[in-house]
Amino acid sequence: MSTDDGIDEGRRDAMKTLAIGATAGGLAAMGARPAAAQSTDLSDWFSNVGNVDGVVDETGESEVTVEVGVSGNGGAFGFGPAAVRVDPGTKVVWEWTGEGTPHNVVAEDGSYESEYISDAGATFTHTFESEGVSKYVCGPHRAMGMKGAVIVGDADVTVPSGSSTATPAGGSGAGNETSGSGSGGGGSGGSGDFVEPDYEGWFDGVGNYDGTVDMTGQDEVTIEVGAQGNDGPFAFGPAAVRVDPGTTVVWEWTGEGGQHNVVGESHDFESPMQGSEGDTYALELDGEGVVKYVCAPHRMAGMKGAVVVGNPAAASGGGAGIDLFETSLWGLAGAIVAAPFVASQIVASRRANDDDERHRGPRQPAD
Repeated sequence: MSTDDGIDEGRRDAMKTLAIGATAGGLAAMGARPAAAQSTDLSDWFSNVGNVDGVVDETGESEVTVEVGVSGNGGAFGFGPAAVRVDPGTKVVWEWTGEGTPHNVVAEDGSYESEYISDAGATFTHTFESEGVSKYVCGPHRAMGMKGAVIVGDADVTVPSGSSTATPAGGSGAGNETSGSGSGGGGSGGSGDFVEPDYEGWFDGVGNYDGTVDMTGQDEVTIEVGAQGNDGPFAFGPAAVRVDPGTTVVWEWTGEGGQHNVVGESHDFESPMQGSEGDTYALELDGEGVVKYVCAPHRMAGMKGAVVVGNPAAASGGGAGIDLFETSLWGLAGAIVAAPFVASQIVASRRANDDDERHRGPRQPAD
């Protein structure tokens, strides 16, 4: 092979000598002063995860199981354990409980991803060869706090323990990512223990409905639009939530399943038709009652949801507290009429000119 690169032999020998000296010096420096190990702070990652309680040490095991769909975050929306330490070369097996489904397992860095799975006993595996920290989520329930982490080897991490920085749904700890001053955790909006409302068949045929998820104790909660369910990304995730009076409910589009909207069934509100990931629509809900809504294009597919405000089924008079919310919220002039429930639409700044546009002509669906 030719070595004719225009460099004379004397200069080449000098460069080799310098290179060897630099390498030796670098190795000597590394031996004299080892690089300090970097610590990974997972406090923010787990800030809205209700079932994290430090790191579970599973080192010394060649295979470790993490349950998918354990109790946490207001339902069967946890990984158990949420944070686990294993040795390099360990196979981690995620095993589905069959609760709160469908769930999946998706690495934040894209290095592994399972299918959406609902069956109890189904598994997904990944072997972790190198030291480090691998963060992962359940895609449909990420906003609810269904997150986990695998710490491989001696990686130094900071993870919340107990309720010091992680608060279960319904709590009021300052560490909760989406909690604020709140209106009182644990369902201050109604008297006594929470009573599941009679949805009167509303969720018949809704594949991802799995009871009412308790998200009380938060000033703002997020519902995904285009979550997995009903044989595709045709669901609200979660389908039914309970919030305190005065809570802002934010519907956030996943970008999957095409165009969706949020249209009130029991109350008068309607979002724009949207399809881009990160699009949002929000309502501030006050009073007590059940707010039912649908995605109009995918209603027949089962894309329905409900927000339970307070504890209406436990109110004095029993079911009468729910029936009151069938009345119209709006007078003929568009003013809110007296009623025990108020829905105030919060319009994002990027839609501040929507009213003006409606006066000029029909609004086109969002891209």
